[in-house]
Amino acid sequence: QVQLVESGGGSVQPGGSLRLSCTASGNIFNIAAMNWYRQAPGKQRELIAAITSGGRINYADSVKGRFTISRDNAMNTVYLQMDSLKPEDTAVYYCNGIIKRTGSVVDYDYWGQGTQVTVSS
Repeated sequence: QVQLVESGGGSVQPGGSLRLSCTASGNIFNIAAMNWYRQAPGKQRELIAAITSGGRINYADSVKGRFTISRDNAMNTVYLQMDSLKPEDTAVYYCNGIIKRTGSVVDYDYWGQGTQVTVSS
């Protein structure tokens, strides 16, 4: 099986920074992409940052210029550096991996457990 484990959430004041990490482990052959989603109370889960194995990166407009996604392919780890945080960034943040298991011919979606980020004064 494959597991994604996140860390790094917490509470911060507006303008502050946090760094999230997510490590994939298990029976992994290839990771095509690793993504960060977030879900605020009463809202749908939204994709905010994505990075492919080749390093292609995309951001949602709401976080562009403030958040930075990066990836350590050797460690199967993705990071999300969040700067200039705003109260509207408050949400549960989820790591997502598009992963091919050893012996599989297709990719599957895997999710982390989620980590709470709260931005408040």
